[in-house]
Amino acid sequence: VQLQASGGGLVQPGGSLRLSCAASGRTLTGYAVGWFRQAPGKEREFVSVINWSDRSTYYKDSVKGRFTISRDNAKNTVYLQMHNLKVEDTAVYYCSVGKWRAVLARSPDYWGQGTQVTVSS
Repeated sequence: VQLQASGGGLVQPGGSLRLSCAASGRTLTGYAVGWFRQAPGKEREFVSVINWSDRSTYYKDSVKGRFTISRDNAKNTVYLQMHNLKVEDTAVYYCSVGKWRAVLARSPDYWGQGTQVTVSS
């Protein structure tokens, strides 16, 4: 699976961004797509995951109510819509593919390249 993440950028606190993760190379049926992020000097952390087949979702507590993960089957793409962004959301965001439990365990099978999100005034 090849994963192409995009959509990062510089935004002011309270602003919004939408990240995209385009997948190619295999069907995602039976797999989950997850977003992780890594801030400077910190470990990579889980953000959100969506089950490709039934669209079940799960979020890190600190992004619940602000971030929404969704998928477009026709485009083989997963989105992470981020609203009310905070300075602490600043990080490189990575998308990943794996079985549901593997993604939650931070051990997906595939990783995409990161996209930088910077929240600053």
